[in-house]
Amino acid sequence: MPRSRSTSLSLSSSASRFATTTAATAVLAAALTACGAGTEAGSAPTGDPQPGGTLRYGLSQAPTCADPAQSGTNQTIYVVRQVVDSLTDQDPATGEIVPWLAESWESNEDGTQFTFRLKDGVTFSDGTPFTAESVKKNFDAIVNTLGGVKAPSAVGYLAGYTGTTVVDDRTAQVNFSAPNAPFLQATATVQLGLLSDADTAKSAEERCAGELSGTGPFVFEDYQQDKSATLVKRTGYAWGSEAFGHDGEAYLDRIEFTIVPESGVRTGSLASGQLDAVSDALPQDAPQIEGTGGRILTTPNPGLPFGFQPNVGRGVLADPAVRSALVPAIDRQELVDTVLGPDFRPATGTLASATPGYVELDEVTYDPAKAQQILDEAGWVPGPDGIRVKDGQRLSFPVLFSSVFAGNQAILELVQQQLRAVGIDLQLDLVSTPESTARQNSGDYESNYYNSTRADGDILRTAFGLEGRNLNKRGPIPELDDVLNRQLSTTDPAARAELIGQAQQLVLDNGLWIPTVELSQAIGAGPNVADLKFEASARLQFFDTWLSE
Repeated sequence: MPRSRSTSLSLSSSASRFATTTAATAVLAAALTACGAGTEAGSAPTGDPQPGGTLRYGLSQAPTCADPAQSGTNQTIYVVRQVVDSLTDQDPATGEIVPWLAESWESNEDGTQFTFRLKDGVTFSDGTPFTAESVKKNFDAIVNTLGGVKAPSAVGYLAGYTGTTVVDDRTAQVNFSAPNAPFLQATATVQLGLLSDADTAKSAEERCAGELSGTGPFVFEDYQQDKSATLVKRTGYAWGSEAFGHDGEAYLDRIEFTIVPESGVRTGSLASGQLDAVSDALPQDAPQIEGTGGRILTTPNPGLPFGFQPNVGRGVLADPAVRSALVPAIDRQELVDTVLGPDFRPATGTLASATPGYVELDEVTYDPAKAQQILDEAGWVPGPDGIRVKDGQRLSFPVLFSSVFAGNQAILELVQQQLRAVGIDLQLDLVSTPESTARQNSGDYESNYYNSTRADGDILRTAFGLEGRNLNKRGPIPELDDVLNRQLSTTDPAARAELIGQAQQLVLDNGLWIPTVELSQAIGAGPNVADLKFEASARLQFFDTWLSE
């Protein structure tokens, strides 16, 4: 039966102010409210949900790590999210933070201390109880064992973490050395999902390779790193998120994830009934899927849109004029119209439009004449083959990327043509996801193409801050550094939104991100699949999914 959506929180007055801050910040982006629940073309099964059955799901890429803290790609998170719960959840329709493993919480006035009251009777799939000590061990391990190289997002969410105080078995007090205003929203992410005490004691490599124990509605039956995953329903699950559509156990008995990299093969397998749902359903796939009674489900990703992150210390991208010229040289609408279709949007800023605090930036506009003018004034002149040169150096650079999204290569091939028209030679460097990660960590690239998802503007700090990943390899930019740090410690919603807006502009002005297109999840679902839903960060949630006969 559908669950009641009423929520009763036990909050102190200071906690109420902080909870209001988080909810109000989320509401700043109307797109999160309007689009967060997703849209679908076609019709789904109707009637009462039917428990049981096996859902066969085709991933476009292999899951790379079983550990939620180290998970990065959407295909990996689709698997891991079903196995681990988080302290809180984020309502995909409103952006409100709601209870999950924590039944209530409170914060002190400045956001340096968060106290969570945990639900009673929760257990991990290995049979051990979930307690405040579990929260402490998970957060301690992220910071002390995994670190920023293995778990950059999780560590970024715990900025300033000084430890967790176990008040009693059901009360955990998380402490920070400085205000961490976005932390409450971070507790809803998969990267801060909770594992059993035994798993938190493992090494980073063991956590990636192993069949871990979470408190989630599904458990690992089998996990083959970089190959496949099979999940089965957790019997007795009774502590679901307030954002879920029903109480009790999941409807599905089993989920079988297989890897089908080729889009046409995924579509054919769905249309023939060999698979029940598939990732990355591209526009050319829609007629075949819908022609056999299936449908396409879509939702926009919040966070960073797809874009180039230049290594400002290497090659031609060390020149700010080159980075500046790239922005107007790219025809983003053509990328959407040619490669992606109407369920996607051209990027219009350094945050995706579904992100709380997003602002549209006027400079992100196609204007090749402006790009050429910038390069002319900077001394880059056309060479005999049309590629510009300066002081004997060709205006050429490679972009490191992987096929984490099926459209990446086609998008970059079209960008390559667009840049050549203004005299820039873009070289495509397609590698595997593990190699891409390794080269990012070592700094072995001139530019890096990717996107990153989070329903909070603090993603700018974790992506571009000096204390974050800093894939730009930049030095201090005092104005940007100040704004990124101040938004972290600002609990007033309007003031924080203003700072996030300033940060978006400064990231663009300094050439730290060259946006292209916004990512949307586009899932192909067969005619027998009902209530396949997206959570607030645009990842799939299978708890409410059921199969018709």
